[in-house]
Amino acid sequence: MVTRPAVLEHLHLIDAGTAAAGEASAATIGFKAFNLLRMARLGVPVPPAFVLATALGQQQRPGEQGVAAPVRERLEAGIACLEAATGLGFGSSRRPLLVAVRSGSSVSMPGMLDTLLDIGLCDATVPGLLRLTGNPRLVWDSYRRLIQGYGEVVHGLESAHFDRVLADVLAEARASGPAQLDFRGLRALTHRLLEAFAERVGTVFPQSPQAQLEAATAAVFASWWGGRARSYRASRGIPDDLGTAVTVQQMVFGNAGATSGAGVGFTRDPATGAPGLYLDFAANAQGEDVVSGRCALGPAEALDARLPEVYEELLETAALLEREFRDAQEFEFTVQSARLYLLQTRTAKRSPLAALRIAVDLVDSGLLTPADGLARLHHIDLDAIGSWALEPGQDLVTLGSATPASAGVVTGRVALSIASALALARAAEPAILVRMDVATEDIAGIEAAAGVLSARGSRTAHAAVVARELGKACLVGCASLAIDLETRELRFGSRRLREGDWICLDADAGRVLAGSPRLALRRPTELLARVAGWVAPIST
Repeated sequence: MVTRPAVLEHLHLIDAGTAAAGEASAATIGFKAFNLLRMARLGVPVPPAFVLATALGQQQRPGEQGVAAPVRERLEAGIACLEAATGLGFGSSRRPLLVAVRSGSSVSMPGMLDTLLDIGLCDATVPGLLRLTGNPRLVWDSYRRLIQGYGEVVHGLESAHFDRVLADVLAEARASGPAQLDFRGLRALTHRLLEAFAERVGTVFPQSPQAQLEAATAAVFASWWGGRARSYRASRGIPDDLGTAVTVQQMVFGNAGATSGAGVGFTRDPATGAPGLYLDFAANAQGEDVVSGRCALGPAEALDARLPEVYEELLETAALLEREFRDAQEFEFTVQSARLYLLQTRTAKRSPLAALRIAVDLVDSGLLTPADGLARLHHIDLDAIGSWALEPGQDLVTLGSATPASAGVVTGRVALSIASALALARAAEPAILVRMDVATEDIAGIEAAAGVLSARGSRTAHAAVVARELGKACLVGCASLAIDLETRELRFGSRRLREGDWICLDADAGRVLAGSPRLALRRPTELLARVAGWVAPIST
């Protein structure tokens, strides 16, 4: 049995309308903050935080500079609460408090809104964080992440501006990625990023933690009106007037060394609904590495081997969350120096097949009544649930292998852009969206395509979560895949294909196949029969 670390503080509700904890609801403070509050009350280890209500977010619009006086007052009050809870000081040169500024609407919109980490780092607080942690690599890695994240979220800069700087530094150091840089290399990278920021923005990177916090808060509120968030809401009928809350939370550092990391977990397999911990973990990394889709991650077994006590605690936490919320959960977590922290939990996005399996299992376990189970499935066309499988006896050519992020098999024509996927869909042709990285900005292409394939990324990245929820076959991390956008070609080793050629994604076996093999439909007849038995017979 794992002994849970003490929770420093329950969530602080810094808003006149939600001053009392009993008055908080998902509608007023967003699901992220509301579920953090529930987890804290359960004794789950969550970093202390405070929340600015959705009512404030509804008033923020893109392009507005800074925050209004009421928001500034709430930020000051919330920071005072965090300082009291942690014994740290925001902007302190000796014991600095760093915070994450996180979005959180009353509806789940994975990856569609913005978040900023490491707020509070600046030239004046770097020595204090060095003294506090004794870890110069952590300090400079966090600072370089803040500069890039702040430039992208607050000022709308393209990541390519910073990626070029990173590529130059890596080439000079003969390193394959930031993980191979020591603290001196990361320090040099940070200074180069500061120069790139000033060149692109026209002003130096803000050295006031308070100015960083206010600008980050305004940007996260305004991300509700961003293009990908608007597209996501429009495709799902989510009202535009809900807005997002902002949760400000003490930073915990997954990039603190070999016994640290970040991950995303599901209490059940979101593709099939099978019980058991389904998670991806990146050692010595921050959360953005996990959900961005840009990094290769390790499975649950890798975490179990590296940090068995943390893995055991995650198993217990997953079971606790499922009992508390009476549904499969998706949760994000950070491990700092072998200590686990939960950053959020939400109802797991799942495929229609998984929704069916989960409902049956939860009714069998007694967590749901049959009536509850039917209510969970009311939005799903049960007659349409099924998955395609390869017909036996075919000569198949395997192009490459990848990590399944869903289940089933699909064939389609290669589309190397969102525009190509949309054009194929308009022509009633199935498309396979093929990308180096699949990001949430690709949502229109994901929705139009029959399947998704990426050269990099992980099965728990936000874009993979969206594809799975839509019932799309999805394979990620195909290491043998190379894409040439100039010639509109892709290569699997020596095998070349052009955009428009047919390929097949076998998400059951994690294979990319050539051509358009014959498929057969599989129906979950046993599960459907169980659900049919929940409906009381109609008397005649």
